[in-house]
Amino acid sequence: MSRPDAPERIDITRLKGVGPRAAERLAKLGLHTLEDVLFHLPFRYEDRTRITPIGGLRPEQGVVIEGEVLAADVVFGKRRSLLCKVGDGTGLVVLRFYHFSAAQKNALEKGRAIRVYGEPRPGAAGLEFYHPEYQTGPDLPPLEKSLTPIYPTTDGVSQKLLRNLAGQALQWLRTHEPEELIPAGLLDRGGLPGLAEALSKLHHPQPDDPVDLLLDGNHPAVKRLVMEEMVAHQLGMLAKRAGQKALQAPTLEGERLTGQLLKSLPFALTGAQQRVIGEIRADLRRHHPMLRLIQGDVGSGKTLVAAAAALVAMESGYQVALMAPTELLAEQHLNNFRQWLTPLGIQVHWLAGSVGVKARRETLAALADGSGALVVGTHALFQEAVAFQRLGLIIIDEQHRFGVQQRLALREKGRFGNQVPHQLTLTATPIPRTLAMSVYGDLDTSVIDEMPPGRKPIQTLALPTSRRDDVVARIRAACLEGTQAYWVCTLIEESDELQAQAAEATFETLREALPELTVELVHGRMKAKEKQERMARFSRGEAQLLVATTVIEVGVDVPNATLMVMENAERLGLAQLHQLRGRVGRGGAQSYCLLLYQTPLSQTAKKRLAVMRDTSDGFVIAEEDLKLRGPGEWLGTRQTGDLAFRIADLVRDEALMAPARQVAAELLANHPHQVERLLRRWLRGGEDFADV
Repeated sequence: MSRPDAPERIDITRLKGVGPRAAERLAKLGLHTLEDVLFHLPFRYEDRTRITPIGGLRPEQGVVIEGEVLAADVVFGKRRSLLCKVGDGTGLVVLRFYHFSAAQKNALEKGRAIRVYGEPRPGAAGLEFYHPEYQTGPDLPPLEKSLTPIYPTTDGVSQKLLRNLAGQALQWLRTHEPEELIPAGLLDRGGLPGLAEALSKLHHPQPDDPVDLLLDGNHPAVKRLVMEEMVAHQLGMLAKRAGQKALQAPTLEGERLTGQLLKSLPFALTGAQQRVIGEIRADLRRHHPMLRLIQGDVGSGKTLVAAAAALVAMESGYQVALMAPTELLAEQHLNNFRQWLTPLGIQVHWLAGSVGVKARRETLAALADGSGALVVGTHALFQEAVAFQRLGLIIIDEQHRFGVQQRLALREKGRFGNQVPHQLTLTATPIPRTLAMSVYGDLDTSVIDEMPPGRKPIQTLALPTSRRDDVVARIRAACLEGTQAYWVCTLIEESDELQAQAAEATFETLREALPELTVELVHGRMKAKEKQERMARFSRGEAQLLVATTVIEVGVDVPNATLMVMENAERLGLAQLHQLRGRVGRGGAQSYCLLLYQTPLSQTAKKRLAVMRDTSDGFVIAEEDLKLRGPGEWLGTRQTGDLAFRIADLVRDEALMAPARQVAAELLANHPHQVERLLRRWLRGGEDFADV
């Protein structure tokens, strides 16, 4: 139990300047208590403690200058603007305002003293400040005594208010020693500062403090808080896992149907597939729900492993639902499952947005009365009208594309009291170890790290767009020899409409350049039926070249396709490049991937293309991608509660992840009364993790 004066028990409205309206706005930032303010940390700092001579200015470095207004004139060019020239004896600089009033122009009178804060940038008149903050004399206030923190904010909440609240919270810290929620001796602090000192340093660093160390995470004050935050996140994962494991699940056993499936296949399972199927079988025999993530590179055989799991559930008399994020991917699973399971006498039902009214009604009835043992579908599966008689296993492909509540909605359809279905998650996106521990730490993980025999590594080349004609000639030669090819169009804008336009233009150009080939076009703006028909023609070999957007990233399996061209490859992340490349190399023939790029390339783009040339190992690529892009961008749309680090960095602080997990386990076992407070301090609502 916390003390009455504990910061988490002091409501934010007790701080000066926080009325009902301000409290409402601050709540959007998760700020409800004094403790929330203390742990709402700056993400950068401005140095307003010293004056920089105008002659010493450097582009894009935040500085304070002082000088004299030499002139202020309205000029007319492409845009009307107010230009104010300022000099200090060491040089001249221009302040440029596009939005200004007559009163503002009149206040900037010649000869007046002025202090300016901003970042100068190269402009038409040399270095210019665009809409900087400024104050005019005659009596300018004293300079700041400490670095100025810049906080994450939202509409209606000013930096001034946040700094004021942080100052009040730090004042409180001076008379109230904050409670250490991780007992002494449990976490080796290695001479790092105490909690109060660390918080004071981050909110109010002094001019002589090494700001670079604060910002890159290597300052002792940062490390002190990183360790605690990582422990809190690991606690969240362990609490989530414990909550799941406290539930019951049906005991599923059976080998007959799986044996029949494996005998019918024209190939043998890899050792990795056999190992993972064994791990799944062991999970399904237990009385608590399986929560297993299967990672496997493109083409490693995850779907077959999922089919084996589904057969165990059906043999035990339970229903199975497989959910995929897109219709294209769901259709691929549907076709595979029908090919494998129809000979065993099992009907595979289909539920997606494109399903007609009659077929949908029949599928819903079969699921409700239990005659439908297996259904494959998209988001349509967790809609209110869908009811199962005895759902025992849920298979989710590419889980990170679904929201937490969407995944829960499907699980709840199989809940009977305290019993829920088992859950198997598949991903063809190899997950870096640090992300797996942090984001999927509540799941058991299996890795299919072996490719089917006969697969040859894809040879990858990066070529400038000036070599486009050579690439077209290569496609012609390859397709006339009997193979097939993809041409993928990408755009910086995340827009189906713009991508469709780009793909259509490329389609017309290639169809004109390659009249001897049949060229098909697929993009996200097409109706599902049309898309399916065109994909089917390409799969049957009736078309030699498929022009597409990144809609083919997953769910397309054409073993005869041996050549992939990716246009504007420099615009994609490594994970997506690797996924797309995996559309070829699915047969026994040597396959190639050509990455067309626009010059000049950024340093990051050069690194990405070099990694793609040098390796086809999905896990190596994922680790490199994480280093280049960071965890937030790597995950794309983040799930609530999955990743919300305020100060820790998964790449920078990777070495602390495993120790933090050990400390979290000990806290949960031996100091459970501290757990909720630690979660509350860092995760803001994370104490509800067990429900996720």
